[in-house]
Amino acid sequence: MSKSRNGQNTVSIVTELAKPALEEMGLILWDVRFEKEGANWYLRVFIDKKGGVDINDCENVSRKLDKMLDEADPIDQSYIFEVSSPGIERELVKPWHFSQYIGHRVQVKLIRPVDGVREFTGRLETFADNAITITTDENQAVCFQKKEAAFIKLADEEIELEGIE
Repeated sequence: MSKSRNGQNTVSIVTELAKPALEEMGLILWDVRFEKEGANWYLRVFIDKKGGVDINDCENVSRKLDKMLDEADPIDQSYIFEVSSPGIERELVKPWHFSQYIGHRVQVKLIRPVDGVREFTGRLETFADNAITITTDENQAVCFQKKEAAFIKLADEEIELEGIE
């Protein structure tokens, strides 16, 4: 994880800048990622809203945040800036993501197998203290810690944003 000039985490700084700006625009900040891929760094901002985002939302956010990032200049190295929707099969990473989607179908890939199984799909039953319980499509309960998962994302189903804070 990259640090900015003042030592604060780059993702935290961008989140602090972006969240109020997005709220003014009627949008939700789903996630911020600052990742190195090959020789390039990518700053990715994922946005959402009830009914979903469109290309105009992404363009408007990109323009607004680009100006804010240029003014604040929180990132030392060069990077590629991207704004997009988290998509239908969005990855669940923050506690509120899990709380929002209790009862929904998710796809899980664990870092290490549990009972010989590493990948499964099922219903998200609980999320508390980073512990997750899923009921698989085969009606088996699987419990694991969030840190044991390579990813957890919504299974391909229609989603509706309700009650997001």
